Amino acid sequence: MTLGIETSCDETSAAVVDDLHVRSLIVASQARVHAHWGGVVPEVASRQHMEALVPCVEAALAEAAVGMDAIGLVAVTQGPGLIGSLMVGVSFAKALAFARGLPLVGVNHLVGHLYSAFLDREPVFPVIGLIVSGGHTELWRVDGHGRIRVLGRTLDDAAGEALDKVARALGLGYPGGPALERLAATGDARRCPLPRVRTAHPLDFSFSGLKTAVLEALGRVQPADAAAAFQAAVVEELVRRAVEAARSEEVDRIALVGGVAANRSLGAALEAAAGAYGIKAWAAEARYTGDNAAMIAAAGRFVHAARGGDPLTLMADALARP
Repeated sequence: MTLGIETSCDETSAAVVDDLHVRSLIVASQARVHAHWGGVVPEVASRQHMEALVPCVEAALAEAAVGMDAIGLVAVTQGPGLIGSLMVGVSFAKALAFARGLPLVGVNHLVGHLYSAFLDREPVFPVIGLIVSGGHTELWRVDGHGRIRVLGRTLDDAAGEALDKVARALGLGYPGGPALERLAATGDARRCPLPRVRTAHPLDFSFSGLKTAVLEALGRVQPADAAAAFQAAVVEELVRRAVEAARSEEVDRIALVGGVAANRSLGAALEAAAGAYGIKAWAAEARYTGDNAAMIAAAGRFVHAARGGDPLTLMADALARP
């Protein structure tokens, strides 16, 4: 069994995973702490991780009904993320691995998100991975464990970041994505026409122009209509490129992962658009879409099998690439 540790941003998480079966998952959210500032404060986040990590690990072991003697591997998020937050998790994982004589493996946070689509199910390859979170928006072709090719990525804001910024402008607080989705359900996107984005590479994303357009429209339209229009535009951009990637790569599966994968409008639109071309699309289960240690543990198991473990000199890497 693998003990997973995740501290890349503002969620402290620990999990016990047996292959791809989740035995336990504990997540300590800092959302209420950071809501006061309207976003994540890095120094505060790292201090919260220091307080919460040991209780999270203890709770994960208790929920799985196992002791450390049952753990065969420690997997930890190495990056990308906030460097202070990452250092807390990596330092703890190294100390634990050393003390218990266990192998250690650092996991790329985005690779972890990809494996969230496979928790409690068998991996399927090849697959197009659409990774949509607060900090990242990327399209991958994945042909097997460790065989990843980036097809496209955002040129500016990530989709989740843009949603949160528009939500903040609408006075919806932090985190804004879920609140914006609820408000959008009461609005009419047709009352707030927004441009669509062209990029030099057809599979790259850009959301800053859309964000600016909707912010400029706020004084002329109702907030619910602005929310509906912005969400619809973001969903359209994501879905169109994901389906285009699957068709051009001749891959018949799309996995939607990351925090924004919890958006029901996005999941439904992707499933419908992909299905029209005989492509199966699915989103990670809601409990696995946000930052969590179960996805890190699952990915760590396959990373370790492919290339072995990491030395105790493993360092956090805020800008890590898969």
